[in-house]
Amino acid sequence: MNDQKVKGEEFFQKAEKRLSGWSLLSNKYEDAADLFDKAANSFKLAKSWAKAGDAYAKIAECHLKLDSKHEAANAYTEAGHNYKKIDTVVAVHYLKAAVELFKEIGRLSMCARYCKEIAEIYEQKQDLKMANEQYALAVDYFEMEGVTTTANQCKTKIAEFSAQMEEYPRAIEIYEGIARHSVNNNLLKYGVRGHLLNAGICQLCLGDIVAINNALEKYQELDPTFSGTREYKLLVDLAAALDEEDVAKFTDAVKEYDSMTKLDALRTTLLLRVKESIKAKELEEDDLT
Repeated sequence: MNDQKVKGEEFFQKAEKRLSGWSLLSNKYEDAADLFDKAANSFKLAKSWAKAGDAYAKIAECHLKLDSKHEAANAYTEAGHNYKKIDTVVAVHYLKAAVELFKEIGRLSMCARYCKEIAEIYEQKQDLKMANEQYALAVDYFEMEGVTTTANQCKTKIAEFSAQMEEYPRAIEIYEGIARHSVNNNLLKYGVRGHLLNAGICQLCLGDIVAINNALEKYQELDPTFSGTREYKLLVDLAAALDEEDVAKFTDAVKEYDSMTKLDALRTTLLLRVKESIKAKELEEDDLT
């Protein structure tokens, strides 16, 4: 590995030297790009990720001098992928640079792909706000390219993170939109009740009983089969418990549903928030009396 690192350093220095010189017989940027590529490969073999990333960034700069934006964008993605192993901040910087170049040359599918990758990096860091920003960009690019399935996957992420950040109206709008899009699609219609359940739970988090009941009516109109599901029954029972400020009734409804269909982490978190809000109201009333 050390030998490969030494080789990489040698190629890198030769490339830098080539950039500072000139020749009538060849293009210095093409020559330097080739040497930086050899350096990057050696650094990767040595698992020297930062140096490999730096070499790819240099390749990108050479291709920009040659007005080869596609090659430059590809080099920036390689720089990002090497830095991703050690420094996600730098990785995001290079991936964003790649997205900008792909956008300039109309490669929107590549923009979508790398915006999604950037979003996933932010997601791993639990930076949900930035993750949502990048997922939203990815949605725009995927939809421009007609890739609706992946666009909906990104939308689901945005809704999930919005709900976690207590941005419930945004989450509701997205979940309802995906349900509306899916209801007449044979491949997607079986997921509709899950999206409506998520939207309904977010409505519960807002705590407006009138709005919750209106939403349930709207969901029945959107999908006439929804009223016969356990998801619908759960939302009706929870809405009643919330209206009556009955923690025990709320808990029983959740337990009954969970015994048949395990609640995921997001739904559990949101339902605990609703339960805590009911408890808080009970305490307020106790204090008043």
